[in-house]
Amino acid sequence: MLALDLDGTIIDPRLNLDPRDGAALERIKAAGVEVIACTGRPFPGALPWVQQLGLDGPIVCYQGAQVRMPDGETILDQGIAHDLAMEVIRFARERNLHVQAYRDDLLLIERDRPEAHEYSEHAGMEIHVVGDLDEAMGATTPKLVIVASSVALEQLLPEVRRRWAGRLIAATSMPTYLEFTSVESDKASALQFVCERLGIPQAETAAVGDGRNDASMIAWAGLGVAIEGSPPEVQASADRTIPGPGHDGIKQLADLLVES
Repeated sequence: MLALDLDGTIIDPRLNLDPRDGAALERIKAAGVEVIACTGRPFPGALPWVQQLGLDGPIVCYQGAQVRMPDGETILDQGIAHDLAMEVIRFARERNLHVQAYRDDLLLIERDRPEAHEYSEHAGMEIHVVGDLDEAMGATTPKLVIVASSVALEQLLPEVRRRWAGRLIAATSMPTYLEFTSVESDKASALQFVCERLGIPQAETAAVGDGRNDASMIAWAGLGVAIEGSPPEVQASADRTIPGPGHDGIKQLADLLVES
């Protein structure tokens, strides 16, 4: 099995898919490798890419908080409990940071801010402005996202990791997205769940990604691959690196997997 991150790994920052990367992925699938998307994207934002890539297996989405089938069936759901989510939301409110939550695959925000539109356009999801996330969010939310400048988030990350250590997982998925999931939910735990469900040994898995949110699955997989230029903790979790989208990285990965 190949666990494939989407953004920054096979999709470039302008949301383009290089035909050479698509062809290399087809070569991997033709060799009998089960390819699944493992993405921070919400299910509605992941599904069009999964379909474009011709993947028909389980989809790890919301940073591993959910595993869904392409028809929408949920086979794993581990969200952040409401009270804990509100701690993060209050933290963001106090610092005038944009924060968003999710319920029933809807993107929920309290204020219509430019950061919300940036995320909405990237994820391909409609914004839903609600009066109060405390009332609108529900019993759990798959994840929370703070959207801010990369400089601000690099400064913020150590603080939030200390503050919610052992209670939440905090990681950047892209330089401007700081994402929170339940302590039980990350891409590694979701990948392990899928492998056990499909009867695929850990040693026969590969995982590739570029964000801090990918480090856990890269470290867990039998073969961990990081994108060149990804954060040091991501590269440290990997066995090797490959170039990013449009630079033959997926071809290099295909060469490796097909030969093995």
